[in-house]
Amino acid sequence: MSRSVRVVWDDALTSYDFGPGHPLAPIRVELTVALARQFGVLDTVEVIGCAPADEDELALVHGRDYIDAVRRVSATGGPDLRVGLGTPDNPAFVGVHEASALVAGATLAAAQAVWTGEAEHAANVAGGLHHAMPRQASGFCVYNDPAIAIAWLLEQGAQRIAYVDVDVHHGDGVQTAFFDDPRVLTISLHESPHTLFPGTGFPSETGAEGTAVNVALPAGCGDSEWLRAFHAVVPPLLREFAPEVLVTQHGCDSHALDPLAHLMLSVDGQRMAYEALHRLAHETAGGRWVVVGGGGYELVRVVPRAWTHLLAEVAGKPIEPSTPTPRAWCELVTRRTGEVPPLNMTDGRRPEFRDFADGYDPADPVDRAIVATRKAVFPSHGLDPLM
Repeated sequence: MSRSVRVVWDDALTSYDFGPGHPLAPIRVELTVALARQFGVLDTVEVIGCAPADEDELALVHGRDYIDAVRRVSATGGPDLRVGLGTPDNPAFVGVHEASALVAGATLAAAQAVWTGEAEHAANVAGGLHHAMPRQASGFCVYNDPAIAIAWLLEQGAQRIAYVDVDVHHGDGVQTAFFDDPRVLTISLHESPHTLFPGTGFPSETGAEGTAVNVALPAGCGDSEWLRAFHAVVPPLLREFAPEVLVTQHGCDSHALDPLAHLMLSVDGQRMAYEALHRLAHETAGGRWVVVGGGGYELVRVVPRAWTHLLAEVAGKPIEPSTPTPRAWCELVTRRTGEVPPLNMTDGRRPEFRDFADGYDPADPVDRAIVATRKAVFPSHGLDPLM
């Protein structure tokens, strides 16, 4: 399906590290890249390095006063609570600017490869820091790499960019960056803001011309319900919007084992979402697809498997779910974490879902969430919310 693929990786990306005990542990991307290498996924793509985003690139989204503040924190490791650094979510550390700018630079490298035609698809699994605000660190995020990449694409002349965020948390920082810009369609599927950080992402947050789209799903939602909601909202909007580039954020903290949230997806359900977004990239965006990681806090059993499936899908070489995890990788997991590794690439699920076109149940909380979103934004796109 895919003609050319780049994966952006540099071992220095693991320097984005808030310290021992913090949920966003860099071991998750280390183990992901190791697993993808063991499966040969990275042998089928071009792996490229990256440079840190410079100040002008960061300033496409972030205030220069904020960037200066992050630099000062970076030099000393001292907190600056005015910009959200030095909190439990966002501890201050020496080198925070350099580490954050490198993550942003990696996502920029992916966007640049796709925009110039050097690659059809490009991925940075260390990215996806979607909570960072223009002048505030938030939710483990210092610089908002997907928003910076989108802003760069707009600066190059792109007129329609679609961003789909499947992280369990609302993609609030990206929505904020483009809330009043009808050139950017942001779609976020997340756990209800009534039960989860950041407390935003209601269907009523619709932005310019209905281009901010929020699907707020109830706690306990599993594969079938989540996939039903995804297919009821995302494909029709992407087909109507017809983006020049599709940017997708793949936080895998929607998994049932994730310790910070309350959705109940499996790796198998997440893999089906990756397949669907790959198809939609080709159908609606001419194959131009920029992929980033995101949240995910079950560091051994979930993140490496989910994102290895993601990279394999991006590469056009999907991994059969029943495939055993390689022995060498299992030994690495035990050596690095002391935990028992997963033995194969599946949770043993075969998710199925009912199509929304077959009718909806007003007593079902997931169907109510779907209808709320469709009623809020579909008319702005010339779509019937109930059909």
